[in-house]
Amino acid sequence: MTAIRSALFVVFIWLWTLGLSVLYLPLLVLPRGAMKPAIRLWLAGVQGGLRVIAGLRYELRGAENIPDGPVLIASKHQSAFETFVFHLLFNDPAFILKRELLWIPFFGWYLGKSGVIAIDRSAGTKALKAMVKGAEDAVAEGRPVIIFPEGTRAAPGAKLPYHSGIAMIYGALKLPVVPIALNSGVFWRRRGFMKQPGIITIEALPAIPPGMDRKGFMAELETRVETATDRLVAEAREQHPDTGQNH
Repeated sequence: MTAIRSALFVVFIWLWTLGLSVLYLPLLVLPRGAMKPAIRLWLAGVQGGLRVIAGLRYELRGAENIPDGPVLIASKHQSAFETFVFHLLFNDPAFILKRELLWIPFFGWYLGKSGVIAIDRSAGTKALKAMVKGAEDAVAEGRPVIIFPEGTRAAPGAKLPYHSGIAMIYGALKLPVVPIALNSGVFWRRRGFMKQPGIITIEALPAIPPGMDRKGFMAELETRVETATDRLVAEAREQHPDTGQNH
């Protein structure tokens, strides 16, 4: 049954996305602000499809830890799910992501129009400088900046290194950093189309204040995110033992 529901969700999201991609074409020549309600409508549809078709929904814990106004969000990244939900949780966020995503027809066009910070990861130091500049510009517009410090998706239980780009942005912006832990990978694998029914938990942890030294900040961020993520993953597997252990 789970396989059938997962397949139906894939069909739904393709049809939903294709239909809105055509409908939204005029937005590409309008000011960026016109994209904000359009993005939220698309993502609300995705979440509705997940809930109704796949039996998968989410909850947010620690909303009180998210300050108003510009802030740096440093999130664990286990699946595509979090890229589909953060626009619903934060006001007009600026995602830091790889430039190649902008080359995807339709999807990449709208992604670029949404005001992301696209980075050429092969450019070395130049890419880091561009990332910091993009983050500064987003903050100047009053937008939160979202970064996945590991740079890629990690299966539950996997430990990947946290890249130094997050420390550069933290030092440049002089803003608090809100660590985000989650257990999305238990239900939505980073590879494959299966979506296990259940409740994905996203937890906003207490903010790390600005002003820490680079080494101390990196250690504190990783410890907070990994500790809370391990707890959420264990909680999900205890409540939903049928999700399995190998993702």
